[in-house]
Amino acid sequence: MPLKSDLAVTASKLDPSLVTEQTKKFNSNLIALQKSGPKWYEVGAAKYRPMRWNGETPFPAPKVLDRGNNIPLPSRDSGREIPCRVFTPETGRGRGVFYHIHGGGWVLQSEAFQDPMLAHYADSTGLTVVSVGYRLAPEDPYPGGNEDCFDVGQWLVDNAEKEYGGALQYVSGDSAGAHLSVCTAFELLQTRPKFAFSGLVLNFGCYDLAGMLPAAHLFDLGLILDKDIMDHYLDAYLPGKSEKEKRDPKISPFFADLSKLKLPAALFTCGTLDPLLDDSIMFCTRWAMAGGEGVLKLYPGAPHGFNFFPLEGTEQTQIVLDDIATFVKEHSP
Repeated sequence: MPLKSDLAVTASKLDPSLVTEQTKKFNSNLIALQKSGPKWYEVGAAKYRPMRWNGETPFPAPKVLDRGNNIPLPSRDSGREIPCRVFTPETGRGRGVFYHIHGGGWVLQSEAFQDPMLAHYADSTGLTVVSVGYRLAPEDPYPGGNEDCFDVGQWLVDNAEKEYGGALQYVSGDSAGAHLSVCTAFELLQTRPKFAFSGLVLNFGCYDLAGMLPAAHLFDLGLILDKDIMDHYLDAYLPGKSEKEKRDPKISPFFADLSKLKLPAALFTCGTLDPLLDDSIMFCTRWAMAGGEGVLKLYPGAPHGFNFFPLEGTEQTQIVLDDIATFVKEHSP
């Protein structure tokens, strides 16, 4: 009988033969589309953001749904509020809160960029979704955006039951938003010791901001994200920080001592054609090593950001949305 490993990864999910023709075609179109317009740092973040919103970049303008509700929530800074966007389930009042933190490299996008996905989360989980519009770099580098995420998280811990009929249960984010979700979860676990999450939903996050893990260095497809783009994001978010400073667990949660935290269950999702693949695999492993429940789900051929692409792009989008709904239902009180 062969020696059995104490660490198991479903390596077959990484087999290129599992990538469907639909996903291959979708990825090829994305690569060609990206080449047809400027990168954000070539025109500057302040100019690129409205271009992206108006559909003036290679990617279409975001779809805005009328059912989304914009609200301001308080910040730690006197006279300043934090914009948020709220979706309630179509069935009516939610039974708790699903806190969402958007991606965009700490530089781009907002709480209003992913309405269809947020509406799906609300309807498929029965939870009220609150998405935070945190401050963006380079105008507001670290720790500005983090503090906004913390402030909204703390407000939800204190007020969700009164305002939304149920407690804060989940925090979820995509890419940079997954990174901020972990940072926010760790902050809340330390500042609100009586509070406990039902779970975290972490989609293709970046958790080592100091040197980045090997997959980020080796990825060369030009598919949505690559190391060049990530380097520019990090320069905007962490200007002047040394590699040692970037290893601070408040910046790179990969280096946190997880054994000292009461870790909630966490779902880590990532496509196999994502330069942040190692981040999800390795951080989920560390999560489990510290005694937390870490669930890793890999999606053959899916690119970075695939959970909020149109459903007709790659079949992996519907699969990951279904997996998220299943995880939430399995871990909800």
